[in-house]
Amino acid sequence: MKTLSAIAAAGLALTVAAAGIARNPQFEGADPHAMMIGDELWIFPTGGPGGSWAADRFGAFSSRDLKTWRPRGELIRRDQIRWIKDDGAPEHFLWAPGVATRGGRYYLYYSVGPQNPTPSRIGVAVADRPEGPYRDSGRPLITGDKGFEAIDPMVFTDRRSGRIYLYAGGSAGATLRVWELKPDMVSIAREVKVATPPHFTEGAFMHERGGTYYLSYSHGRFNGPDYSVHYATAPSPVGPWRYRGAILTGDARHQGPGHHSFVTLPDGRSLIVYHRWDRAPGPGPFQGERVVAIDRITYAPDGRIRPVRMTDDDAPVLPARHGDTKKVNNR
Repeated sequence: MKTLSAIAAAGLALTVAAAGIARNPQFEGADPHAMMIGDELWIFPTGGPGGSWAADRFGAFSSRDLKTWRPRGELIRRDQIRWIKDDGAPEHFLWAPGVATRGGRYYLYYSVGPQNPTPSRIGVAVADRPEGPYRDSGRPLITGDKGFEAIDPMVFTDRRSGRIYLYAGGSAGATLRVWELKPDMVSIAREVKVATPPHFTEGAFMHERGGTYYLSYSHGRFNGPDYSVHYATAPSPVGPWRYRGAILTGDARHQGPGHHSFVTLPDGRSLIVYHRWDRAPGPGPFQGERVVAIDRITYAPDGRIRPVRMTDDDAPVLPARHGDTKKVNNR
């Protein structure tokens, strides 16, 4: 298994594989946001080349074959966010990025924690390329409060209405909140009141398929055996939610799977990208680095998501599509 620092140090070149078997885990990391950009799968995790627990910068990694990951360098560092010390807290960490595109630009949404002694915040930075450099907008987009921890941002653009929604929240208070963004992607238009779905803890992700909106999210303690992915469906991006159950839970070889994203490949296949601990069952708190894994998502005829089988050496292979510039945003 390669660590993020080992990958960065090796300076691996981009390769294209026409066929083959990829292996899980992909690399050490946490909170992976995945999206297709051209014929590459990009992953934006918590952390930079030093690993997820450094939490003072963001990096990105891309691959055409799910075997070789190209490090894309630093997106933004904590010391480049001018407002980060305005709350007077003694320390700050960068967590859980989410990326969206609009008008050829890239928007990096991220959490600034911890929640105590001051409220957590969500910021946004902008770049002309997915690898950056990203320039912070100059102010927090969302600030938490006692009953709401402002973490785990995810932005979804509804193809039907054209509206842009920001989903956030979790952990302390385990509350989901949703805002509509202005077209500039860095300003709030209004908050949309939504119910928090059953078993919600954090890490909301929205995608749409066949007119049904799927809100998936993590449940449980992030470093405990109950950490898992559940989902609900709705006729709109803001509910009402119909709880559908768990789709990703620990098994005999993997624990604490969660904080995920969905991505659709150019050939129509669906993947879930998530983090986990590769270890036998046991009590938490789990220690050490989490690893990023990629597995297949399938749907039943009635639209339900079938439970995910976590794999170790047969993750789905990304097809090589030379010259494809199609971008799939938040799907």
